[in-house]
Amino acid sequence: MRSRFSAPSARLALAAVAAVAVTATATATAAATADSRSTAVRACVTKDLTYKVSLKTQAGGYFLVTAKAKSGVTCYLEGVFPSASFGSSADTEVSPAEHAVSDRVTLSGSTAAYAGINPKTTNNDHGREFDFLHLAVAGDETNAVTLALPESATVDRPTATNWHADPADAVPFSG
Repeated sequence: MRSRFSAPSARLALAAVAAVAVTATATATAAATADSRSTAVRACVTKDLTYKVSLKTQAGGYFLVTAKAKSGVTCYLEGVFPSASFGSSADTEVSPAEHAVSDRVTLSGSTAAYAGINPKTTNNDHGREFDFLHLAVAGDETNAVTLALPESATVDRPTATNWHADPADAVPFSG
């Protein structure tokens, strides 16, 4: 008689162990699937990107900065102006050319973000000549890169547009 009572208890214990194993496997599989489907894109830092500076003649002349994500990187730039300066003094730091935040730009593959930098917003003969631009993603200033300008620039109260997905939106028109 004892064996009859042992058999159902053993089956019940085996069923409980199997249920725990199935639940643990299902939970691990669900967690792995959720991680692989994650759509969270992180904010870009300066070293995530490659940069190119070109000279544009529209709006009195400005520098167009093109930023692209390095291979294998997907990140976003907030629609704020880049942290940039032409020299080490405060009067060569760019100020915002726009009064509002633009749309976020997600970078990956060949997708680019654009910011326009006007080195001289004054209508006078003042300013200093520079051949390089120091640039960083806002908030990552300690990792700034130095970019050669396509030509020397006279700098006096420089401004920069926000990052944009369309280079036509990155023209720093003088107000």
